Order: sequence, then C-alpha cells, then structure tokens
Amino acid sequence: MTEEAPPESQLPYETWTENALRVVVLDALEYVIREGLPGEHHFYLSFRTDHPGVSVPGHLKARYPTEITIVLQHRFWDLKVDRAVPGFSVGLSFGGVPAQLVVPLSALTAFHDPHVRFGLRFEPEPPAEAVPAPEAEPAASPEPPSQPQVVSLDAFRRKRD
Repeated sequence: MTEEAPPESQLPYETWTENALRVVVLDALEYVIREGLPGEHHFYLSFRTDHPGVSVPGHLKARYPTEITIVLQHRFWDLKVDRAVPGFSVGLSFGGVPAQLVVPLSALTAFHDPHVRFGLRFEPEPPAEAVPAPEAEPAASPEPPSQPQVVSLDAFRRKRD
C-alpha cells in the first residue's frame, strides 16, 4: 500500500502559524513592560538589520550589516510594543553608547529565553512593497560576519569590587 502525499494547500497555514508565533514575542515583551523580567528570565532577539523598517544606528549597521542579536536582561529602557506596525522599539547601550532600535516583527529571525529553554525561529518576511528602510546614519559595510553574532551587554557593564 502506497501513501499518497497530501494535496498542496491553497490556504497559507504555515504563514498563519508563523505569524501567530511572532505574536508570542509581542506578548512576552508586553509582559516585561507591565511586570518587568521575572526571576532569571531574559531574552535574545535576533533580527535582520537590512530589513525594511528596521532602524539601528549607523555604527551598529556597519558592524552587523545583515543580522544582529540583542539581549534584554539588565539594562534596557523605553521598551515599547506597537501592534499596529507590528513591532517593538527599545533603548540599549553598545560600548557605552546609547542607541534606540526599532524592529518590525517581520524582521525577527529568532526569539530565545534561555532560562526556560524556550525558543522560536522565523524566516524574515519579505516586504509587501519595496519600501526603502530608513537609515539612522550612513555607514560603510565591512565584511559580513560568517555567522550572526550575539551582542552581550555583560562586556560593557562596570565591574563591582
């Protein structure tokens, strides 16, 4: 007895499922806005820096021309969720230099909470229209890293004696 492959769906179930899982990220961020990060929870958020609608300072865009991973743990500010766009914005410090990041949900490639080993991976959504992304400041593009890099804020913290 041979098994037949199921017919190809004319409904985009995979896209709907991925979009619903992206909303989980917004729910987590909204929880943090209301309640703060509980216990040892912290988030790694990876996103495409070259995706339309992403706004990062030029020095970060130069260092991470295609993808960056940020950590929301101890020091971040002005975390906001915008369900209309949808996406989020957050203030972080990179090498002691404050930066405001704006990230449409469609640019997200991964979400991970290592405290509970929960993670999601996403394919960045193609833009609906070819709309150029606003540039925070022009920057030269160095060689892209061979793999996405995690930006850890621990390296920038002052050590307490």
